[in-house]
Amino acid sequence: MIFFFGGGWRVGSPESFVSQAQYLAQRGMIGIVADYRVKSRHGVKAKSCVEDARDALRYVSAHAASMQINPERIGVGGGSAGGHLAACLGTLYAKDGFAPNALALYNPATILAPIESETMRSAHSQEMLEKANQLLKSRQLELRNRTGLDPIELSPYHHINELTPPTIIFHGTNDKRVPFISAKIFTEQLQANQVNVALKIYEGSRHGFFNREPYLSQTTAELDSFLVSLGWLGTTQRHP
Repeated sequence: MIFFFGGGWRVGSPESFVSQAQYLAQRGMIGIVADYRVKSRHGVKAKSCVEDARDALRYVSAHAASMQINPERIGVGGGSAGGHLAACLGTLYAKDGFAPNALALYNPATILAPIESETMRSAHSQEMLEKANQLLKSRQLELRNRTGLDPIELSPYHHINELTPPTIIFHGTNDKRVPFISAKIFTEQLQANQVNVALKIYEGSRHGFFNREPYLSQTTAELDSFLVSLGWLGTTQRHP
């Protein structure tokens, strides 16, 4: 499992997912915390962050044998902007035949552009859709400047397809940076495309909650159960 840190594509450190990587290592998996370029240190925009994430996946896939990794069991995960990178790998590139085999998304940014109702395959309520679109329309210039592209090009929601891998999402209902409504809409669209998805809801939790106790232990245990359900791990959990 390769983890990508959050920080709005501007800041952040791979250290933020060391606990999760170490836990999976104790369970017999290879846990990897990946670095990538960010604006504060390298002057790049989100499109370069996504390129780096894809390169990380490409490197691990190419060296799977020497790293004793099953090439058909390579997952990616991340929080916030890191969750966005992971989600991009499982949506934008899925039809290219180069994508991860599972996604673990922690309060991820998954919808970067307004949603046209005729493109929806899910049954979003009109009220929920209008609320999300109002916020997204007000942020299009900002997101264009931060991504370096038309935001829709890097919007995981808009690239969901039937080849998107099994996904687990952790999101707090009081998230002000990445509103919880986006997780609901993203989950419904995955379901509409017959993707195996589990949304884990944390009532009242804010952005970045997952690296604080008791949430760190809870989300790690739920990640473990998710990987067990995929047949990647045995059934005996360790204490996170």
